[in-house]
Amino acid sequence: MSTTPTKQEQDFGSNPIDVRESDHYQQEYIEGFVDKWDDLIDWGARAQSEGDFFLRVLTDHGAERVLDVATGTGFHSIRLIEAGFDVTSADGSPEMLAKAFENGRRRGHLIRTVQADWRWANKDIKDSYDAIVCLGNSFTHLFDERDRRKALAEFYALLKHDGILILDQRNYDSILDNGFSSKHTYYYCGENVSAEPDYVDEGLARFKYSFPDKSTYYLNMYPLRKDYVRRLMTEVGFQRIDTYGDFKETYRVDDPDFFIHVASKEYLADDKEEYHG
Repeated sequence: MSTTPTKQEQDFGSNPIDVRESDHYQQEYIEGFVDKWDDLIDWGARAQSEGDFFLRVLTDHGAERVLDVATGTGFHSIRLIEAGFDVTSADGSPEMLAKAFENGRRRGHLIRTVQADWRWANKDIKDSYDAIVCLGNSFTHLFDERDRRKALAEFYALLKHDGILILDQRNYDSILDNGFSSKHTYYYCGENVSAEPDYVDEGLARFKYSFPDKSTYYLNMYPLRKDYVRRLMTEVGFQRIDTYGDFKETYRVDDPDFFIHVASKEYLADDKEEYHG
């Protein structure tokens, strides 16, 4: 007799590396995994590693209204709220939104949440924003190029004429070309936890997440190369893209664990040199 997976069990079928669908993330962020997500990132350690990077970028661009489209458990939404930004928190996972709302309430904040699929974001999100943040390596959940283009176009449409999109990603270039290594410093800072590839090819990065209680979970993601993401942003209409490595402007390509792209809808003519890598 077959059994239906419970909320504590992920379902990747008989061959997990064949699961390469944008919609499958809904089945990956199950309740048990979401409950452990904050142990993985360690809010205090992650805040220290990021410093004021995102706050500074948003302030420098004069942003006030911010849409966090990959809220997760609420880490960045709450940081931005506490810094004085007007934040709307969106996510495609209802489990993540519930956890974010709970985290916000425990810290004395009533988070304004909306469940939305990026590919049709304008259907559920009606306002316009000075900035959109898509963080936590979330964009790599989209496996189809049409989905990626559609999501970026939706973000572009939700931004005001001079708005910016801040989007991050793992350094998949290094993983694909040189194998996996991590300083375990900037994003997944929890003690006695690990986030490492279980399988990688040009079309799939399957990550395994291990916790002190011996529980393990997996995420199937698309290994986006840095220059490919920058090209898509440009083709969608963004006028300028500045790319940072682990919150630094200058870096060797293989060094950073993560890249952060800051894409401007309006061309900004200043003395700052755009990184082309």
